[in-house]
Amino acid sequence: MTETDGALRTLAHNVRSARTRAGLSLDELSRRAKVSKGALVALEKAQGNPNFATLVRLADTLGISVSALVEAPAEGRVRVVSCGAVTPLWAGEKGGEARLMLTTSGPAPVEVWRWKLEPGEEYPSHPHQAGVVETLSVTAGRLVLVVDGVEHPVGVGQTATFDGDVPHTYRGTGTGTCHLIMTVHIPPGPPQRLPA
Repeated sequence: MTETDGALRTLAHNVRSARTRAGLSLDELSRRAKVSKGALVALEKAQGNPNFATLVRLADTLGISVSALVEAPAEGRVRVVSCGAVTPLWAGEKGGEARLMLTTSGPAPVEVWRWKLEPGEEYPSHPHQAGVVETLSVTAGRLVLVVDGVEHPVGVGQTATFDGDVPHTYRGTGTGTCHLIMTVHIPPGPPQRLPA
């Protein structure tokens, strides 16, 4: 079995388990996450190649972190993750990337991401479930954070935080590569149910 096959099997198992725990049929998860039923069936059979936006929509709908969908169960009390050992979940057209390094365990998990954005490169994100809070710390370069249509410049050594339940975009600016560490704080408990 290749590494890709193993990752797809882990993803399939985790999606099916989370869907079952949430008491959702394939039809209902498809409707709420805005992912086709065919794509979900393929995903639960460890087939296909879901994109980053699909994984985020599924995680938000299921009330879990993206890494809860893609990671195998943790072993031991301490996890040390090397950046080179983590496959980017997003790759930009100019060489930017986003790597989900790890997610903490517990009732209110926190995702830890490493992002790299080239000047002029951006990633627009859809709104997350209510209660999700993002924090960005720029370690090199410059970033413009756009939250609900308002631009906020964030430079090296600066940190910004915001509620992630509105449209938001990360954009590299200036002349050099922007590096940042992002945390996504996921609220405890089941996701808030969308109206039927």
